Amino acid sequence: MNKSDLVVKLAKKMGWSQREAKDALDCLFATETKKGIIATELDAGRRVQITGFGTFETRKRKARQGRNPRTGETIKIPAAKVPAFTPGKALKERVRK
Repeated sequence: MNKSDLVVKLAKKMGWSQREAKDALDCLFATETKKGIIATELDAGRRVQITGFGTFETRKRKARQGRNPRTGETIKIPAAKVPAFTPGKALKERVRK
Protein backbone atom coordinates (compact mmCIF):
# COMPACT_ATOMS: atom_id res chain seq x y z
CA MET A 1 0.00 0.00 0.00
CA ASN A 2 1.32 3.44 -0.86
CA LYS A 3 0.23 6.92 0.24
CA SER A 4 -2.38 7.24 -2.52
CA ASP A 5 -4.01 3.95 -1.49
CA LEU A 6 -3.97 5.07 2.13
CA VAL A 7 -5.65 8.38 1.20
CA VAL A 8 -8.44 6.53 -0.65
CA LYS A 9 -9.06 4.12 2.27
CA LEU A 10 -9.02 6.91 4.86
CA ALA A 11 -11.43 9.01 2.79
CA LYS A 12 -13.88 6.11 2.46
CA LYS A 13 -13.64 5.12 6.13
CA MET A 14 -14.12 8.67 7.47
CA GLY A 15 -16.59 9.89 4.82
CA TRP A 16 -14.15 12.62 3.76
CA SER A 17 -13.09 13.83 0.37
CA GLN A 18 -9.75 12.55 -0.84
CA ARG A 19 -8.35 16.07 -0.42
CA GLU A 20 -9.36 16.12 3.26
CA ALA A 21 -7.85 12.68 3.81
CA LYS A 22 -4.59 13.72 2.11
CA ASP A 23 -4.41 16.85 4.27
CA ALA A 24 -4.94 14.77 7.42
CA LEU A 25 -2.15 12.35 6.45
CA ASP A 26 0.17 15.22 5.54
CA CYS A 27 -0.55 16.87 8.87
CA LEU A 28 0.77 13.79 10.64
CA PHE A 29 3.42 12.34 8.35
CA ALA A 30 4.85 15.09 6.12
CA THR A 31 8.60 15.58 6.36
CA GLU A 32 8.79 19.16 5.06
CA THR A 33 9.85 21.81 7.56
CA LYS A 34 7.12 22.66 10.13
CA LYS A 35 4.45 20.63 8.34
CA GLY A 36 4.21 17.12 9.77
CA ILE A 37 3.52 16.72 13.47
CA ILE A 38 5.57 13.53 13.91
CA ALA A 39 8.63 14.85 12.04
CA THR A 40 8.49 18.14 13.94
CA GLU A 41 8.40 16.36 17.31
CA LEU A 42 11.26 14.02 16.36
CA ASP A 43 13.32 16.95 15.09
CA ALA A 44 12.87 18.61 18.49
CA GLY A 45 14.12 15.43 20.20
CA ARG A 46 10.73 14.38 21.57
CA ARG A 47 8.96 11.00 21.34
CA VAL A 48 5.54 10.42 19.79
CA GLN A 49 3.74 7.57 21.54
CA ILE A 50 0.48 6.23 20.14
CA THR A 51 -0.87 3.76 22.69
CA GLY A 52 -1.43 0.33 21.18
CA PHE A 53 0.23 1.28 17.87
CA GLY A 54 3.78 2.22 18.74
CA THR A 55 6.37 4.86 19.50
CA PHE A 56 8.34 7.09 17.15
CA GLU A 57 11.62 8.38 18.57
CA THR A 58 15.14 9.38 17.61
CA ARG A 59 18.21 7.35 18.45
CA LYS A 60 21.88 8.24 18.35
CA ARG A 61 24.06 5.97 16.27
CA LYS A 62 27.74 5.92 17.21
CA ALA A 63 30.53 6.55 14.70
CA ARG A 64 31.89 3.28 13.33
CA GLN A 65 34.15 1.70 10.76
CA GLY A 66 32.60 0.42 7.55
CA ARG A 67 33.67 -0.93 4.21
CA ASN A 68 33.09 0.48 0.74
CA PRO A 69 31.39 -2.43 -1.05
CA ARG A 70 32.91 -1.50 -4.44
CA THR A 71 36.54 -1.15 -3.41
CA GLY A 72 36.70 -2.98 -0.08
CA GLU A 73 38.36 0.12 1.38
CA THR A 74 37.77 0.81 5.08
CA ILE A 75 35.84 4.04 5.68
CA LYS A 76 34.74 5.94 8.77
CA ILE A 77 30.97 6.30 9.13
CA PRO A 78 30.17 9.38 11.24
CA ALA A 79 27.79 9.42 14.21
CA ALA A 80 24.19 10.16 13.30
CA LYS A 81 20.77 10.84 14.78
CA VAL A 82 18.22 8.48 13.17
CA PRO A 83 14.43 8.05 13.44
CA ALA A 84 13.16 4.78 14.94
CA PHE A 85 9.79 3.11 15.41
CA THR A 86 8.97 0.56 18.10
CA PRO A 87 5.65 -1.23 17.57
CA GLY A 88 3.23 -1.38 20.49
CA LYS A 89 1.95 -4.56 22.11
CA ALA A 90 -1.47 -4.48 20.40
CA LEU A 91 0.09 -4.01 16.94
CA LYS A 92 2.56 -6.86 17.51
CA GLU A 93 -0.22 -9.19 18.64
CA ARG A 94 -2.43 -8.31 15.67
CA VAL A 95 0.35 -8.98 13.17
CA ARG A 96 1.32 -12.27 14.81
CA LYS A 97 -2.18 -13.77 14.35
